[in-house]
Amino acid sequence: MASDELASKLTRRLKIEEGAEEPVSRTGTQDGVGGRSEEEKPSTANADSELGAKLLRRTDINDGVAEHQQPSKKVFNPYTEFKEFSRKQIKDMEKMFKQYDAGKDGFIDLMELKLMMEKLGAPQTHLGLKNMIKEVDEDFDGKLSFREFLLIFRKAAAGELPEDSGLHVLARLSEIDVSTEGVKGAKTFFEAKVHAITESNRFEAEIRQEQEEKKKEAEDKKQRQAAFKDLKSAFK
Repeated sequence: MASDELASKLTRRLKIEEGAEEPVSRTGTQDGVGGRSEEEKPSTANADSELGAKLLRRTDINDGVAEHQQPSKKVFNPYTEFKEFSRKQIKDMEKMFKQYDAGKDGFIDLMELKLMMEKLGAPQTHLGLKNMIKEVDEDFDGKLSFREFLLIFRKAAAGELPEDSGLHVLARLSEIDVSTEGVKGAKTFFEAKVHAITESNRFEAEIRQEQEEKKKEAEDKKQRQAAFKDLKSAFK
């Protein structure tokens, strides 16, 4: 077979490059006479070696000897990419996304979207559900990632969704307030700068508020534990 012959040739070339086997000289390939110059040989050999290694790895993958390496995925940070939303808004969206991600695989597929729309009281047809996913499906995998889910609310806030579209209905019935005014609303460069500073301060304030709420919860828990101990000791 052609594949066996190719594998045999590649194996012999690798042996020659490693010095395990002597190359067979060819007539009419002397320097400057119908052949390659000495300067061309090293670069050609390196290219052949790299190609041979790739072909051998491909053969190993096909034979099940080696595993295919998946390309690394870019880390997604919703707070830095969707700055028009507050941390609370994004957390509410994440909570809703996880609620309907029944498979817990980080995606909402067609059936999970169908269940979501039924729970929201706005059931959609099969074609309607497919069109909803298609509207924000950037990687064309036929399902919604969390980033694509956030795109729904970005488009809704920007007024880019028709009122009769399924995505508009989803955003409206989700009870997540996405009425925000972005930098586009700033009339001048200086107003935009002030807006950016305000957004930064708001982000920091939200983090401090979360920290204070957690601290208050910890103090309340500590007080409940102390009260329980006092009550327990009174019955001894």
